Amino acid sequence: MNTTTTSLRWGILATGGIAHAVTSDLVANGITVQAVGSRRAESAAQFAAEFGIPNVHASYEELVADPDVDVIYIATPHPFHAEHATMALNAGKHVLVEKPFALNAEEAREVVALAEAQGLVVLEAMWTRFLPHMQRIREILDAGTIGEVRTLIADHTQKLSDDPAHRLNALELGGGALLDLGIYPISFASSLFGQPESIQATASFRPTGADAQIATTFRYASGAIATTLSASDVQGPNRASVIGTNGRIDIDGVWYTQTSFRVVDAAGAVIEEFTTEQNGGGKHYQAVALEELVARGELNDPRLPLSEIVQIMETLDAVRAEIGLVYPGE
Repeated sequence: MNTTTTSLRWGILATGGIAHAVTSDLVANGITVQAVGSRRAESAAQFAAEFGIPNVHASYEELVADPDVDVIYIATPHPFHAEHATMALNAGKHVLVEKPFALNAEEAREVVALAEAQGLVVLEAMWTRFLPHMQRIREILDAGTIGEVRTLIADHTQKLSDDPAHRLNALELGGGALLDLGIYPISFASSLFGQPESIQATASFRPTGADAQIATTFRYASGAIATTLSASDVQGPNRASVIGTNGRIDIDGVWYTQTSFRVVDAAGAVIEEFTTEQNGGGKHYQAVALEELVARGELNDPRLPLSEIVQIMETLDAVRAEIGLVYPGE
């Protein structure tokens, strides 16, 4: 059932798995998907037929030049995010960039600077930030219900393909657990504590050189600590706990999707239980956030401001330096 009425016309750049997931949620929630572009005409046509998209383009250049499109969602592999965001911004389109926002902080800074110069909205598709349970968690934390927040424990662990040719294991495509999976808990830590004062990380690697498991410990100027574990070769609980001086919030698996949580006081009593009403996959909330920014004539959503998008990329760069991970071409 459509739950959203929006005015902007969206173009989908690339037609892979994440593009399908996001477009499905957009269409199901009344967001206007006007066009799709792919490097292959056949792929674009099939995607358009699946979702009832009227404008079909056999290149990304044609898509961003489409006068019927106001905003571009970029769903290409990580190393192409900055290039395609730049292309769309230079064509005068607002942009939603699939996470991670770029391959590194330098690219992120360049894209953000261009968007600001053009007066266009650019947002990272960190969809978790905009989900209802995360909104409620922010309210609980702001109210001081669990006291001073001191600790985050979060994992993002999936048993994914071990095929060396798979995108996730291809270093030249930015593959590995960090950028695909670790971005989630690391972004969550950033939302709670800001930029870490010190970073420790350790990792194990696949034969291709891509990271298979990565654990991080961040310490902040306040003394708070965040620990994350991300892995592409094992399936874990995918839960998270935010721990304060007067209690904690335990988020059920899968914590970064639409899910439930409990607020537990220092004595162990449950003082609130939150259950999310499922609304598709929940990836439309980020699109609504972008459209609201455009409607207000603003460039920054307080849930994920541009400065923080860049800071998260700086943290990811620092983690890679700790584990010796360099992508081809850097």
